[in-house]
Amino acid sequence: MMSTDSHKRDFSANARLPGIFVLAACIGAVSTFAAFVLLNLIHFFTNLFFFGSLSFADRSPAHNTLGAWVILVPVAGGLIVGLMARYGSEKIRGHGIPEAIEAILFGKSKMSPKVAILKPLSSGIVIGSGGPFGAEGPIIMTGGALGSLIAQCVKVTSAERKTLLVAGAAAGMTAVFGTPVAAVLLAVELLLFEWRPRSFLPVALACAVAGFARAAFFGTGPLFPLETGAPDGWSLVSCVIAGLLSGALASGLSAALYKTEDLFGKLPIHWMWWPALGGVIVGIGGLIEPRALGVGYDVIGDLLHQNIAVQIALALLAVKAVMWVVALGSGTSGGVLAPLLMLGAGLGTVLAHLLPGNQPALWPLVCMAATLGATLGAPLTAIVFAFGLTHDSNALLPLLTATLVAHGFSTVVMRRSIMTEKIARRGYHIYREYGVDPLERHYVDEVMTTSVESIDAGVTVADALTTYFGGTQTRRAYPVSREGAVLGMVDRMMLQQLCHDDSGSKAHLSLADVLKQRSPAFALPDETCRLVATRLAVHGLERLPVVADRETMRLVGIVSRSDLIKPSLSHFEEEHKKERFRRITPALRKRRFAPRKTA
Repeated sequence: MMSTDSHKRDFSANARLPGIFVLAACIGAVSTFAAFVLLNLIHFFTNLFFFGSLSFADRSPAHNTLGAWVILVPVAGGLIVGLMARYGSEKIRGHGIPEAIEAILFGKSKMSPKVAILKPLSSGIVIGSGGPFGAEGPIIMTGGALGSLIAQCVKVTSAERKTLLVAGAAAGMTAVFGTPVAAVLLAVELLLFEWRPRSFLPVALACAVAGFARAAFFGTGPLFPLETGAPDGWSLVSCVIAGLLSGALASGLSAALYKTEDLFGKLPIHWMWWPALGGVIVGIGGLIEPRALGVGYDVIGDLLHQNIAVQIALALLAVKAVMWVVALGSGTSGGVLAPLLMLGAGLGTVLAHLLPGNQPALWPLVCMAATLGATLGAPLTAIVFAFGLTHDSNALLPLLTATLVAHGFSTVVMRRSIMTEKIARRGYHIYREYGVDPLERHYVDEVMTTSVESIDAGVTVADALTTYFGGTQTRRAYPVSREGAVLGMVDRMMLQQLCHDDSGSKAHLSLADVLKQRSPAFALPDETCRLVATRLAVHGLERLPVVADRETMRLVGIVSRSDLIKPSLSHFEEEHKKERFRRITPALRKRRFAPRKTA
């Protein structure tokens, strides 16, 4: 037997989705090329600043021979970026993801062409001059800007423009790291702020296109191939310890970052000079520990493969942490993922010889993911990201356990993540928990009032006011109908204004004459309560007539704001009302726990 609720679906239908698919696929390809340009800019400026050559070769700044002069290189890079931020666009400051979130939630997903050009250029200069950052934050901002710019060239809604912005951001991350599934999860956990096919599918398509296109620029295979053995029984204890320590590291780094940002804010000089001052600390750190300079993907690989001694890992961890916190707190341009990967892997290298279990090679990877997930507030992204970087399937269970422990720790300890704290300081609060809106789960026909009294359209304004809105008034407003078809709604205020306007000349008009110039606002039984609530808000109304269909306009009910409260009340009871449906009776408890007699 066919259900009569044919209008009720698991997901909302969207006829514009194929067109958005085409745009998302194009954005995925463009963002991949942008990632290629960004990484080559980093290589170019690294060779220029540290080796004095015009080359795109991939060289580590740790191999420079500048001696103490290396201190001046990050200062020069910071000075250039400070000037670019002041006279170009202030949006290039920071690590990119908070700026993308702010544009999505509070800027109708509009980003300027300046950002698309200056963000990769400034990041290339900063990282190329030794800044302890990765390319992922800048490419997320750059890819997002490209997606937004393409969306601004076609006629789309703000929601669709958000989808295309996030598609560019996630595709850029896919191109840099080769982790399309993790990029999709990053979009879901951090950027989309919804779970709908209309946004999820285009973003996933853009990441898929970027994943395939990446092979033409960067080759195939994982960035850090790794294979560990199957975890033993002691690994659970080790995962809990590693998760707690990784959560503590993430919380400490986040707190230190914003304390540092506050200290820079108290300086009696313009923020344009802050990146140059931060560059002094970066330069000193690079002099002490040269491998802490730059992106450091080679260092991450060495940490994962345990090619770095514990003492060196400790020194690297301390120097990198200070450099990253100070540089990012100064407002320069750079990312957070690669530094967090290095710091987490450093922690895991230190713990590898202390944790119980027979898998010391596992813990740099586990701590890397746990630190990342706790800092970003995106545990699923971190788990899949670590797997995508290494393709180590044996590590999935420890990754899951430790990352969730770290995320739980940071959720309890920190009010906000490193991503949302910056936005909160600008006066915007972001609530990151997802839940199905109770108004989306219920339809008008479930909450509307079906016993409705209507006024005939032939009644005059004066008679309607006297008869229906006098001392015996029972309803706040009435639908007006003619032969069962709704023409509109009238209330006391509307009728009183008509009676007093133009010396009362409209008082003897029929309601049909009054309403014929107005387009009636109405609701349909198969519309969601959320859609109707939005319509009430847009038109400034308290209630709407419910009609069977648009053609006949036959009145079947009325829905008001008070009706729309009903789903929320049910949701409140689900969340807060405590109930117990089974009770152990005293007699049963006595029989269950009574001592048994022995023969």
